[in-house]
Amino acid sequence: MSTRTLISPAQLARPRGKRLYWVCFAVVVVLFTLAFLGPLYWMVSSGLKTTQEAVQTPPTWVPGSVHPDNYQRAWEVMDLAKLLLNTLYYAFGALAFQLVFDVAAAYSLSKLRPVLGNVILGLMLATLMIPATVLVVPQYLTALDMPIVQRNLLNSPWAIWLPSVTNAFNIFLLKRFFDSIPKELLDAASMDGAGPLRVLWSIVLPVSRPILGVVSIFAVVGVWKDFLWPMLVLPDPSKQTLAVGIYSLATSVPENVLIASLTIASLPTLILFLVFQRNIMSGLTAGGLKG
Repeated sequence: MSTRTLISPAQLARPRGKRLYWVCFAVVVVLFTLAFLGPLYWMVSSGLKTTQEAVQTPPTWVPGSVHPDNYQRAWEVMDLAKLLLNTLYYAFGALAFQLVFDVAAAYSLSKLRPVLGNVILGLMLATLMIPATVLVVPQYLTALDMPIVQRNLLNSPWAIWLPSVTNAFNIFLLKRFFDSIPKELLDAASMDGAGPLRVLWSIVLPVSRPILGVVSIFAVVGVWKDFLWPMLVLPDPSKQTLAVGIYSLATSVPENVLIASLTIASLPTLILFLVFQRNIMSGLTAGGLKG
């Protein structure tokens, strides 16, 4: 069966149709490139400008004079090394907790089939329909006075790590992938005497590397780009994340140095995506088809 397209092969074979196709293709590519890469170029180039040129209207596309020392000033004045280490600490701590608890929740919903498992999954997915800002107040009150243990979690990494575990989207992604693992493979392991935990460790996790990579990237990026929650629960300047620390010092530095610090803060996640973009796409589609 031939693939149906907007332009038939006969029209595409004609010189006029081929020219029209490539013109439309080039226009779409250029527009999307400008829309997505334009702000990144403006941010990087503005970090190389003088303060006057960075704030002038209309803005200049090419810096009149290049000042790469702005990035060095941003690194030193805003103490980005410390903020970067804080953010990495919170991000990879959240990653560890998500891999342990979200994998366990998804595995139990997918393979252990608990009573009312579908109801629990439905309630978790329903939380995705609630705007995140609506949950800020109850989450903050919970962190202020943690139930049962009666502890104040402010200015501690637990205030970042514990809320990150309750990620219904990651649990759903993991469950969908676990559902695609052949039941015969798990039954064979059970017949050899493997218990549920051994099956998870020796069978499920090794074949789940693509989706585990996706969940790991989502976990790290989620903490890296979060602003409102870290600003509320980490008022101590020495414990703030990169986004909150830059915001706190924004009024005390020139605009070009501020933009340079924003560029530095954006680089790790951009590099992470460029390196693992193939893994992200393969992981997102891995559980979509069975067989």
